[in-house]
Amino acid sequence: MARERLVIIGGVAAGMSAASRARRMNANLEIVVLEKGADVSYGACGLPYYISGRVRDASELVVHTAEFFRREREIDVRLRHKAVGIEPGRRVVQVEAENGQRIEMHYDTLVLATGGAPEVEIPGSERGNVFYCGDLASAVRLREFIEQKRPRRAAIIGSGYIGLEFADALASRGIEVTILTRSEAMIDGLEPEIVAESERVLAAHGVTVLKRAPATQIAGPEGEPATTVQHGLAGSLATDLVILATGIRPRTELAEAAGIALGRTGAIAVDDAMRTNVGGIFAAGDCTEVQHLVAGCAAYIPLGTTANKQGRVAGENAAGGRARFAGVVGTLVTQVFELEIGKTGLSVEEARRYGFEAGSVAITSVSRAKYFGGKPLFVKIVWDKASGRLLGCQFAGEDGAAKRVDAAAMALQARMRVADLLHSDLGYAPPFAPVWEGLLIAAKEAMKQN
Repeated sequence: MARERLVIIGGVAAGMSAASRARRMNANLEIVVLEKGADVSYGACGLPYYISGRVRDASELVVHTAEFFRREREIDVRLRHKAVGIEPGRRVVQVEAENGQRIEMHYDTLVLATGGAPEVEIPGSERGNVFYCGDLASAVRLREFIEQKRPRRAAIIGSGYIGLEFADALASRGIEVTILTRSEAMIDGLEPEIVAESERVLAAHGVTVLKRAPATQIAGPEGEPATTVQHGLAGSLATDLVILATGIRPRTELAEAAGIALGRTGAIAVDDAMRTNVGGIFAAGDCTEVQHLVAGCAAYIPLGTTANKQGRVAGENAAGGRARFAGVVGTLVTQVFELEIGKTGLSVEEARRYGFEAGSVAITSVSRAKYFGGKPLFVKIVWDKASGRLLGCQFAGEDGAAKRVDAAAMALQARMRVADLLHSDLGYAPPFAPVWEGLLIAAKEAMKQN
């Protein structure tokens, strides 16, 4: 009797989490992973630090090789195999193999982990000095380019957290960096006070930010590297290197062609078991939407932490389990040079957009006792005036700001009110925190407004 087969389209975070969990659940299941690239398991969030040189070798970012999965977990990883079609009626995936041959692969259950793609395509992005660093191979090519060609100027198109992290990485290599952004904001959903502080830090490190300057074309002599980026301020920016950090859109073409439903966000709609609307097909990672536990609706939040958790649930259920993924509260941390930034839940603007009567308070505290070198710590909390429920929190500072967001994230997941937050028993010792944590001070100030 033939073994049941689970096919997973896509590796990295969601795909390999699904494969590994499915193997633990069912030792007899045949598991095949189709990965169109050359790497299957690596730390994608470490790519900017590889570019800066803080990660010395690309191999340090590799979690496991394809051979490891084949040998140690009996997972049939097929690199450079691209899924080009799904026929749910026949339970077949059409595959373009590494040698160009077309093959049909039967599945009993299927997990889509097709990830995300650049949100905006810009004419001229095919030129040799234009990079979209969404995978390990692209990052390796970029670092080789920097070390061999020694570019003096770089244009980063996009100002999300990836764009800011690459600005830091390139500037640390002595490259003159200009960021082109479509709007007034930096990272979507950041409070204005943190945006202003981010801009101050960027300027202090010589990074130029051009706001409301969407890139319209990457130009240069025919068949040659790019020399300029045309942008919406009717300008032309000279450059030796272009980084595309325009954001991520869900890669859903395969799913749509197979009749798999998309949600309100444009990503694949899944339930809390990661099932799609098509029997036997699950989805996980950056191709899917997720339930936002604060907003109370579906959202698109493509992050590695979410992809790993969703992949684990999808793999368990594809192997016959009953796992559930409740959703996220939208937690993000990043670093812009010395400035740490943490965000969880909703900003004031987002809260109002979702229909809450949002109140907010911003305070500046200190990261630890002043006699232990405490530095300024900015804290802003958002709450619903009608219920008193905490809706969001943001931190910024040079010392311990990013990880402080974790306490606020747990409070959001527990649906705590500001009054509950005020009495939270947070840790204190002079080397780590002041006796009144910034989060508690913000909660105390919020209570004065209620």
